[in-house]
Amino acid sequence: MGHADQIPSTRRGAVPRGLSTTGPVLFSYGFRPLFLGGAVWACCAMLLWILTLMGTIDIAQGYGAPAWHAHEMLFGFGSSVLAGFLLTAVPNWTGRLPVSGAPLLGLFSLWLLGRVALLTSDLTGNTIAVALDSLFLPTLLLICAREVIAGRKWKDLKVVTGLFILSVANICFHVETLLEGAPDVSPRLAIAAYVALVIIVGGRILPSFTRNWLAKAGASRFPAPYDGFDSGTIVVSVLVLLAWALRPEGVVTAVAAAAAAILQVVRLYRWRGWKTFAEPLVLILHIAYLFVPLGFVAIAASALGNMDATAAMHVLTIGTVATMMLAVMTRATRGHTGRELEASMMTNISYAAIIVSALVRPLTSVMPDLSNLIQAIAGIGWILGFALYLVEYAPMLTRKWRKAIATGA
Repeated sequence: MGHADQIPSTRRGAVPRGLSTTGPVLFSYGFRPLFLGGAVWACCAMLLWILTLMGTIDIAQGYGAPAWHAHEMLFGFGSSVLAGFLLTAVPNWTGRLPVSGAPLLGLFSLWLLGRVALLTSDLTGNTIAVALDSLFLPTLLLICAREVIAGRKWKDLKVVTGLFILSVANICFHVETLLEGAPDVSPRLAIAAYVALVIIVGGRILPSFTRNWLAKAGASRFPAPYDGFDSGTIVVSVLVLLAWALRPEGVVTAVAAAAAAILQVVRLYRWRGWKTFAEPLVLILHIAYLFVPLGFVAIAASALGNMDATAAMHVLTIGTVATMMLAVMTRATRGHTGRELEASMMTNISYAAIIVSALVRPLTSVMPDLSNLIQAIAGIGWILGFALYLVEYAPMLTRKWRKAIATGA
């Protein structure tokens, strides 16, 4: 998470980052409750959606089950993992103390309140449910903005801007759903914000972690350093994403998205990811980023009417966003609890499951008659990926590390 490779080694008797000294360890660092909550909700929300597709249950009938599903993937699961990332990365960027203890518990409670409110919106009413759900992201925005400004890390305001757009998109999602019956611009705006954050932050962590691993492996050639090409690619890509959010169809959008895809392929190539096959914790970051240019290709195809718009969006939501989130969750959980940065077999299977989900879900565009079956298969892959994360990493998130205690930490 930003600098997870710099975690102090417990062999030197240091306290692993995130190990609490007072109070529940779960609320000692932002990634702990928010990664845990995000992974649990990723499994539960998807299971509820599959059961809804099967006609077994009805969810949020007044709000609309499809809208509920889209919202909970983007703003339920997604916002939790993003919050866990930011509350862990921002202290590294600013040098300030992380949010922990009672304030972290309060923030996590706001996120949880939103999930319960929308799930029970048929009982509470849509207005109350929407009002409660809309509290979390603005609160997170204020916390991150305060930390970045206090730390005078002005370049990190780009990340805060992305969070601001996501907060606006959440409110717009509710407005569109309640007034027009279904969201339109807001889901694309949210996806654009997430992908922009992947492009910006990915430009930090991928070359850094790749360089560290290649140096350890004795390599002599390393990822290209950040330069004007990266800056130009980011600007072009963000503008294309915003244009797509507002005007998803047409030749202009298609050409712009194709150009962004080419730039992103070149950028990813410059990071030499093919040299990291021996270390899945690094390789998965490159695979997740590969879905950025693939997502732009899908946007271009959709803009020309050659691909279903929803299928195209899932290339970005599952392929880029969810895969990158799972990659960061596994790496950061290990790094910030003092574990070795090595992927286990279970971790590798979880990566494979989410990649399969990302590849299968867009097939609804070419096999619409099998749409429900394809969605179910993709959903099962999604659940498997995050369930395996929970099996392996929940103990790391909720407990102090015994090895650290044994060494006197």
